[in-house]
Amino acid sequence: MAFLRRALALVVLGGVLLSSAGLAQFGKKKDQDSNVRTLQGLVTDEADNPISGAIVQIENMKTLQIRSFITKEKGTYYFSDLSTDVDYKIHAENHGMVSSTKVLSSFDSRKAANLNLKVDQQKK
Repeated sequence: MAFLRRALALVVLGGVLLSSAGLAQFGKKKDQDSNVRTLQGLVTDEADNPISGAIVQIENMKTLQIRSFITKEKGTYYFSDLSTDVDYKIHAENHGMVSSTKVLSSFDSRKAANLNLKVDQQKK
């Protein structure tokens, strides 16, 4: 009988420890989410008309990795999972024309940044 009580106590203790570990992992996920942000915006031409099919590129200034997005029907683009500790350069291209390059700074504290791009310069 004493053996069964000890076994039951160990099972209960194990369950408590496992649930505590699960809660700790849940807390870490929340902390990790605080280090990411999103960027979205609108790509327009010289006359402020939205451009569908423009290529938006974002460059991580730490790793130099480049990600691309092709704008949707209404000229919108979206990047997710961007680190808050990194600066990013963003520009758009369409049919031989480019936008000016903009920077999303690590000092910009917005979790959901919005940068609109105007494709109004001849590509060099």
